[in-house]
Formats: sequence, structure tokens, C-alpha cells
Amino acid sequence: MLLVSHEEGRQPLDSVGMQRALRRIAHEIVERDRGADLVLVGIRTAGVPLAARLAKLLEETGELPAPMRGAVDITLYRDDAATGLPKPVVGKTEIPGHTLEGRRVILVDDVLYTGRTIRAALDALMDYGRPRTVELAVLVDRGHRELPIQPDYVGIKVETTHDEAVRVHLTELDGMHGGPDRVGVYKKGVA
Repeated sequence: MLLVSHEEGRQPLDSVGMQRALRRIAHEIVERDRGADLVLVGIRTAGVPLAARLAKLLEETGELPAPMRGAVDITLYRDDAATGLPKPVVGKTEIPGHTLEGRRVILVDDVLYTGRTIRAALDALMDYGRPRTVELAVLVDRGHRELPIQPDYVGIKVETTHDEAVRVHLTELDGMHGGPDRVGVYKKGVA
């Protein structure tokens, strides 16, 4: 793994590395094809454009039908919603056909840390039926789990400390002014 040093942190993935990691995840998804209707569900915010990129890469393989895509907002499912979010802003949840019943769902997020975001997302998904399977794809696994949640697909594992933050910069969210796609590890308060 090539680390690019910056004053404020390190960069474990640049735009080329991010594309390579997503392509690898797409090929792993194809290898595990289980024949069920595939739905990629991105966790708002960064998981949504990552799910879109994965869907495009899966389509490019030609080995699976184009996957359906959705988005889930976990704001009201967070275990700290009452204390950590005094004025929560709830985003839109979009599930194709308004049901996940019997489908193969791959939940997509940018960074896996404590596991609490994924727990909240699983709770939110169950409001839309009982999926056949739910798998987890993350671009970055930074460790430090507080819940027994592990990803099925990982772009990169990055060792971090609790006083660091991992930020995934995506042109879809940051715009071109945010620079190219990249993953940065920063001291908290610097990102």
C-alpha cells in the first residue's frame, strides 16, 4: 500500500487506487453471485455515490444483470439520535419497488469504524421486508469495532488510532473544488 504524506495526514488511496479497489469489490461480488435479485443500497451520504460506481462496474463486467440501486438514511435509527442529534436532518430512503423481500442486498458505505452505522442501516432495511441476504461492502475498514459487524467486501484496510478520522473525498459530494477522489487519514479536527 502506497501512502502519500501530507502536512495534515496521510492518503492511503488516491483516485486510481480508489477505482482499483472498487473494481476489485465488483469482481468479488460477481464471484459470489447467488442468483437472487441484486440491490445495492448506499448509506447516505457517501455510500450512495459509491453504490452507483459499483453498479456501473458490475454492469461493465457483463456477468450480472444491471443491479437495482437504493439509498438508506439512518438518522432516526442511530443509537445516539436522541442525544447526539438535537436537530436531526432526515434524508430520503429510496428502495426499488419499496421492498427488499427475497432480494440479495449489498449495503454500501465509505468507512467502517465502530459498526454502529451499519447496525442502524440494518434496522432501517428491515422496514422494507426480509431480504434473502444482506452483505456489506465498504471502501475503507479502519477497525476499532464496538459491535460484532464485519464487511464481506473491503477496498482497503487502514490502521488508525481513535484520535484520527478517515475521510473519503468523492467528486460527487465535494465537487471539483474538493480535489480528486481520495481517502485521507487526519488527526481529529483537521479533516
